[in-house]
Amino acid sequence: MSRLLGGTLERVCKAVLLLCLLHFLVAVILYFDVYAQHLAFFSRFSARGPTRVLHPAASSSTNCSRPNATAPSSGLPEVPSARPGPTAPILPPCPDSPPGLVGRLLIEFTSPMPLERVQRENPGVLLGGRYTPPDCTPAQTVAVIIPFRHREHHLRYWLHYLHPILRRQRLRYGIYVINQHGEDTFNRAKLLNVGFLEALKEDAAYDCFIFSDVDLVPMDDRNLYRCGDQPRHFAIAMDKFGFRLPYAGYFGGVSGLSKAQFLRINGFPNEYWGWGGEDDDIFNRISLTGMKISRPDIRIGRYRMIKHDRDKHNEPNPQRFTKIQNTKLTMKRDGIGSVRYQVLEVSRQPLFTNITVDIGRPPSWPPRG
Repeated sequence: MSRLLGGTLERVCKAVLLLCLLHFLVAVILYFDVYAQHLAFFSRFSARGPTRVLHPAASSSTNCSRPNATAPSSGLPEVPSARPGPTAPILPPCPDSPPGLVGRLLIEFTSPMPLERVQRENPGVLLGGRYTPPDCTPAQTVAVIIPFRHREHHLRYWLHYLHPILRRQRLRYGIYVINQHGEDTFNRAKLLNVGFLEALKEDAAYDCFIFSDVDLVPMDDRNLYRCGDQPRHFAIAMDKFGFRLPYAGYFGGVSGLSKAQFLRINGFPNEYWGWGGEDDDIFNRISLTGMKISRPDIRIGRYRMIKHDRDKHNEPNPQRFTKIQNTKLTMKRDGIGSVRYQVLEVSRQPLFTNITVDIGRPPSWPPRG
């Protein structure tokens, strides 16, 4: 009986020992399996880098999949991003009929007119006499050319009246005073050629050129200083002529041509020294090229002239009538392509650009018989 009981107990102990051994083997297998999984898990991170990036903003790589994505702050001082600044607003075209025009103007030349006053009256005019409307985009860029010598008194009145007029007309413009150096005979047309070339050197965008005497002021701001399909004569009714044209072919005082029109007539003649004749030659050039002169209504084309003594160096040219009759023969060789001059000084004043030039001396004329 005792042997039977002892054998049974021995078998039970062996079975328990086998179960324990089996449990141990299973536990060891599971342990190594879990260990292998953990090892593979951590090995993936070690392949990406030794440390985990805590601040993506400071990392050398960024997420480019989202163009507007932003990274969290790194705790360092922020560096301004290179974002483009605000674009300039697109302005509408300037109206053909500017709404701020006054119409008939009271023009007088008795009040003192210092340049400081004119400058205070035109705060929007930039250095060199440049102006651009702030609220619209003009269709043209206008260069106003003034032939000049010893007329500072007239220039102050001209600037006083014309700057406000041109600003109300919503023009993008620049004022160029072409000052003839020395005391030789005056040459208006040659100075206008110089002004055309020098204005384009400063701004190649000029496509409209207004040629104005310094002593003529418009009496109505509806006389728009613009260029059209044909050359334009603005000063059609001056007080010195009783507010009417002195003759049908008159083209003097104030006129306007586009760049293309000016080049088509080879500019203005250079050989008219002294007073008179050059405007008639210009009229002939326009007619010979098949263009026609446009004019404003006589009610808005009135001008007042600032009175002055005749310049002793601007006497009538004794050969002007002969030259006028030969425009067809001379216009191809005498004009913008043949002008010769030397720029002595360019001075950008608050209200205009002054260009002093040496245009040479006139030929010797034979004495009158």
